[in-house]
Amino acid sequence: MSTAILTGPPVAGSPLEADLRTLGFDVRTANDAASAAELLAAVPAQERVAVVDPRFVGHLHALRLALTDPRFPAAAVPGALTAQPGARAALARAFGRIPVGAGTAHLTDVLTDTLTESLDREETGLHRVELGSLVATVALTPAQREDAREAVAAVDDEAVRLRTAVKSRDGFFTTYCISPYSRYLARWCARRGLTPNQVTTASLLTALIAAGCAATGTRGGFIAAGLLLLFSFVLDCTDGQLARYSLQYSTMGAWLDATFDRAKEYAYYAGLALGAARGGDDVWALALGAMVLQTCRHVVDFSFNEANHDASANTSPTAALSDKLDSVGWTVWVRRMIVLPIGERWAMIAVLTAFTTPRIVFYALLIGCALAACYTTAGRVLRSLTRRARRTDRAARALADLADSGPLAEVIAGRARGRGRTGSFLAPVMAFLSAAVLLVWVIFQDDPTSWLTVGVAVCSALLAGAAVARPLKGALDWLVPPFFRAGEYVTVLVLAARADVPGALPAAYGLVAAVAYHHYDTVYRIRGGTGAPPRWLVRATGGHEGRILVITVLAAALPPSGFTIALTALAVALALLVLIESIRFWVSSQAPAVHDEGEPA
Repeated sequence: MSTAILTGPPVAGSPLEADLRTLGFDVRTANDAASAAELLAAVPAQERVAVVDPRFVGHLHALRLALTDPRFPAAAVPGALTAQPGARAALARAFGRIPVGAGTAHLTDVLTDTLTESLDREETGLHRVELGSLVATVALTPAQREDAREAVAAVDDEAVRLRTAVKSRDGFFTTYCISPYSRYLARWCARRGLTPNQVTTASLLTALIAAGCAATGTRGGFIAAGLLLLFSFVLDCTDGQLARYSLQYSTMGAWLDATFDRAKEYAYYAGLALGAARGGDDVWALALGAMVLQTCRHVVDFSFNEANHDASANTSPTAALSDKLDSVGWTVWVRRMIVLPIGERWAMIAVLTAFTTPRIVFYALLIGCALAACYTTAGRVLRSLTRRARRTDRAARALADLADSGPLAEVIAGRARGRGRTGSFLAPVMAFLSAAVLLVWVIFQDDPTSWLTVGVAVCSALLAGAAVARPLKGALDWLVPPFFRAGEYVTVLVLAARADVPGALPAAYGLVAAVAYHHYDTVYRIRGGTGAPPRWLVRATGGHEGRILVITVLAAALPPSGFTIALTALAVALALLVLIESIRFWVSSQAPAVHDEGEPA
C-alpha cells in the first residue's frame, strides 16, 4: 500500500483523487504543512509516501512517472513528489525545516516545490522526471487551470506512454521490425495483469522449445525452430517494454532478462548441435566456439564500461569522432548493425536455421561475431589510448572482480605486489601472455594432454597472478578479464576436441556454460550495485587459473573416456554451486531496481 497526502482542500471537479487511487494510493488530506507532517509520521515506515498539491493539473502518466517508479528513492514533478522508505527520513526533515509565521507564505503556497528543493539539497537521489510533451503544473488561478487543461487535452498521454515503452537506443532490426507491434503486445499484457518476469519466463520457454525443435534434425524442425526463436525475441522485447510501460522495474527482473537471454541463445546453439548430430554432422566444436566468442565479446563490453563509466576527465578524440559520426543519420544504424547486436544476430540465426544447415549457421555466426568483436575492441582500445581519464578505486575493484582470480592467483599476486607501476601496460601484457602461452601450447602441441601441459598451466597462473598484483587503473587494464576468459574457455575447447572421443565436446560445452553463468552473474551483481559474489564462492570455484589447472591435470591423468566423465562431473558440480548461490542471492537481494536502456550485444 502507498499513501498520498493532499496538502490542502481538494479542488472541486478535479480528477486528481481518482487518478491517485488509480495509481494505487490511499488518499489523505492535510490542511497545512504541520498536519501533513503529522500524517507522514503516522504512515508505516515501509510504505511509499507521496505529497501532492490539490491544485495539480497534468497527465495521469506524469503522475505515474513521478509517484510509482521503483528505481529512485525520491522523485518529483511540479506539484507532486514521492519518497520511498529509504528517503522517508529526509522528507520528514524537509517538513521540519518549513518555517511558520509571517513572511513564510511563499514557502508554503506551493509546498511540494519547497519540499522538492529541500530533498534536492540533501542529495537523497531525487529524480526530477523529464516530462517531454507531458503536462504537470500547479494551477493557482482558474485561468491557469483552464490553460493547463487545454494543454493536457492537446497531448495523448497513452501515445506518449506507448512510445516511451520502447528503448531509447536499440538495434535496427528491433527498432523497425519488432518494436512497432511489440509495444502493443506489452500494453495487452499490462491490461491483463501480467508481469515482465512472467513474459521473460515465457520467452525462455519459447526459446527452449525452439532448441528442442532444432534438435530433431529435420527440415520441419529447423523451420519451426527459426520461427519460435523469432517469437521468443518478440517476447524478449515485450518484457522490457512492459516494464517501462507499467514501471515494473526490479533487480530480479533485470537479472532474469539478462541471464535468460544468454540461456536462450546458448541452449539454442546446443539444440542446433544435437540436430546436426542426428544428420551425421558433428558441429559441437563450432557451437562451443560460438558460445566462447559471444561470451568474450560480452566480457569486453562489461569490462570497458565498468572501467570508464565513472572515470574523470573521460574524453578522447576517438569518442569525439564517434559522436560526430552519430550526427549523420545513416551511420548510426550502420554502426549499430556492424556490432551484430542481439536483434540482428537472432534474426540471422533464425533465417539461416530455417533455410540452411547448422554448420552454415555456426560459420556465419563465428565470422559475423569475430568481425564485430574486432570492430568494437579496436575502437575501445583507440579510445582508451587517446583518453585522458583517471580511473577510480571502484572501477579497479570491479575489474578485479571480473578477473575472477582464485586462491592461486591471490597468493602469486601477494608475492608480486609492489612490483610494477599502477597505470602502466604491465597488467594487460601479463594477462595476454598468461592466455597466449597456454593456448599456443595446447593448440600446437601434438599431445596437449600431458603433464607438460600442467607445467605450462602453472606458468600461466604465475603470469595471471602478476597481472592482478596492482590495482587495475591503467588505460588498457579492462582487457585483463577478457584475456583470462579467452584463455580459460579456449583451453577447455581445445583439450576436449583433442580428446577425440564421443561426448567430450558436449561435456566441455556444459562446463563452459556453467562457468560463463558465474561470470555473467558477477557482472549483473556489480551492475546492480551489490558487489561481486562472495569470495568463498570464487575460491570454491577455483578462480580461472585454478579451473585451468584442474582441467589440465584431469586431461593428463585420465584416459580420454575418463576425461569426458570428469568434465561432465565438474560441469554439474560447478553449475549446482553457482546456481544455488546465485538464486539465493537474487531472491533475497534488496538491491535497488535497475533497468538497462541500451541493447546488449
